[in-house]
Amino acid sequence: MNADTAVPGVSQPTLTAAELSVWRALLRAHATVTRRLEHDLVAAHDLPLAWYDVLRQLAEQPGHRMRMTDLADQVLLSRSGLTRLVDRLVTEGLAERAACPNDARGTYTVLTPAGLCRLRAAAPTHLRGIAEYVARPLSAVELETLGGLLGKLLPTAGDDATPPETGCGAAEGVR
Repeated sequence: MNADTAVPGVSQPTLTAAELSVWRALLRAHATVTRRLEHDLVAAHDLPLAWYDVLRQLAEQPGHRMRMTDLADQVLLSRSGLTRLVDRLVTEGLAERAACPNDARGTYTVLTPAGLCRLRAAAPTHLRGIAEYVARPLSAVELETLGGLLGKLLPTAGDDATPPETGCGAAEGVR
């Protein structure tokens, strides 16, 4: 099958078979690694990968807190998906919500001591998974090359970037 006719009736833009093959390999590699990381975290810590990601994002911020809109931009979830996830983290006692002091419509997600403890317990499992599934199969040169190549796919400042809001922002979008 010709790459530009892989989907009946679609001819633009034209991609080569090699371009489509690389795209599909990237998707398969991402899905495989994330499934393995998820399995390891759930099996060892009953902590889904998305939860780990949110807890890690919060732990890296001053005061272990982030505006919901900023957090949604950092994790790979929709805003509504993040709201549901944060609801579960709050129920589990791993995070809490706090009002923004200078904007009643703004909401922070705040990492609790229990959330930080859970993150610290799970971090060695997560890092071991990254080492096993990503770092060890590649040489140092391959890792550097892969990092450079993937970096080219990420937006640079000005591309798709929205300016950070000051304070807590009026357009919260999520609670």
